[in-house]
Amino acid sequence: MSTKPLVFSFFSGAGFLDLGFEKNGFEIAYVNEIHTPFLEAYKHSRLKLNIPPPKYGYHNGDIGELLSKNSNTMADLMKNAKLSSDLVGFIGGPPCPDFSVGGKNKGENGENGKLSKTYVQLICEQKPDFFIFENVKGLYRTAKHRAFFDTLKKMLAKAGYKCTERLINSIEYGVPQDRERIILFGTRDKGIEKFNWNLDIKFPDRSAFDHEWPDTAGEEWNLLNHPNIPRELMIEHWFKNNDVTNHPNSLDYFTPRAGLVKFQTIVEGDVSRKSYKRLHRWRYSPTAAYGNNEVHIHPILPRRISVSEALAIQSLPKEFELPESMSLTNMFKTVGNGVPFLAAKGIASSVKDFLGA
Repeated sequence: MSTKPLVFSFFSGAGFLDLGFEKNGFEIAYVNEIHTPFLEAYKHSRLKLNIPPPKYGYHNGDIGELLSKNSNTMADLMKNAKLSSDLVGFIGGPPCPDFSVGGKNKGENGENGKLSKTYVQLICEQKPDFFIFENVKGLYRTAKHRAFFDTLKKMLAKAGYKCTERLINSIEYGVPQDRERIILFGTRDKGIEKFNWNLDIKFPDRSAFDHEWPDTAGEEWNLLNHPNIPRELMIEHWFKNNDVTNHPNSLDYFTPRAGLVKFQTIVEGDVSRKSYKRLHRWRYSPTAAYGNNEVHIHPILPRRISVSEALAIQSLPKEFELPESMSLTNMFKTVGNGVPFLAAKGIASSVKDFLGA
């Protein structure tokens, strides 16, 4: 019998959420990802981090293939897993553009939106001891999407799950980023009210935003005059901490076709535009979302941020890297899609505490 809880990971991307669980003593036993470049990045990063491959392997395909009507594979794996460990869980964040205000907004009828229901159907079929469901705040706050979210929770309740949810902001966990996401935790244990969301929270009740953060660059604002602002939430802290200039992905960034003019006219800290937001050295980043023409500019250099800098903004350990064979588009997409590592680690800590694992 395994001493570690076993976790089946779905929509794994490059594995940021998984890494948070791995660092809390969970064993990732199975990995599902349909996009081959993301799965190859997952394998590459684990090799660099000296983390062994999942005991039940990788599934490079649609999660719908795992439902009982299409295959008995998942049932066989779950049977084996439950014989191997006292606790078996599912974690995953289904693709979210259909629920994002800035995305397609097609909701449950969109191709990505349907995957949320498929994930919940798989949970109800296989009945893991616990699960994590992660998605954008639009699923929680937009009325028509919230109705769909409530339907998913009713499905889970019918299958015997007790659930608790929270709209988290990654900055609460010490991530240098303003990023809200809805997290749903479910268990077959009836004591769900004992789940402690605040276990690893470093900046509760939006206290991270209460400081006198700089607006845009100017001589009147001096870092030395603001000693109480948390340095660990500043981009510059993470760039230095992760040694981004010497990181394997330091030279991975898009070069503008139109030259340097646009980059040179936007002042440090100006994030007022939908795109071409210049970050500030002494402030946290807006949400790291590098699709839909979203562009983040380096605080002081006339270029877009690099992959190594984006990984730092996602609070990844400096040893985490993406393979050079990966396209820039796929690199930034998997970074932007991922759950910030410190937030993932904090959520996993609360799950571990609740389970007594």
